[in-house]
Amino acid sequence: MSWSADLQKGFAAAKRGDFATALREWKPLAKQGNADAQYNLGVMYRTGDGVSKDNKAAAKWYTRAAEQGHASAQYNLGTMYDNGQGVPQDYKAAVKWCRLAAEQGYALAQYNLGTMYQFGHGVIQDNIYAHMWYNIAASSGDKDAVKNRDIIAKRMPRADISAAQKLARECVRKKYKEC
Repeated sequence: MSWSADLQKGFAAAKRGDFATALREWKPLAKQGNADAQYNLGVMYRTGDGVSKDNKAAAKWYTRAAEQGHASAQYNLGTMYDNGQGVPQDYKAAVKWCRLAAEQGYALAQYNLGTMYQFGHGVIQDNIYAHMWYNIAASSGDKDAVKNRDIIAKRMPRADISAAQKLARECVRKKYKEC
């Protein structure tokens, strides 16, 4: 059995708006452990495309994919924990999942980490780390990260901005690991 061919059939069907076919293609793959299919089911349940909208089911499928290292699933699961959608609100879990996605270079997760540090959600509030994560996300072209980085910089002494920039450079050099 070719996971790739069935995944592609599901993608083509979803692109046409034929979510019933996408569901038929992806569900068996997801049950067999295919992280892409699990992620796609999570998206379907979260958006209600072809299935009843169900954040608990979305979180279940995202978790299965996230545990296998799927960056988009990790990010989406992190946002669900951040907002208490389908799972209890848990800022520490949100940080965990966003950090794992951020370590894979996922700019939206890097942006979310900036926000978490800015407001102290799941981490100790720290403008230096907020600036660092916003700066990293900004370097990937995230316009909101540029704006938030610049806003937070106005409240920071120059030495803290320099420290944040140095941390950002080191983080990029280490390929986002242990930042």
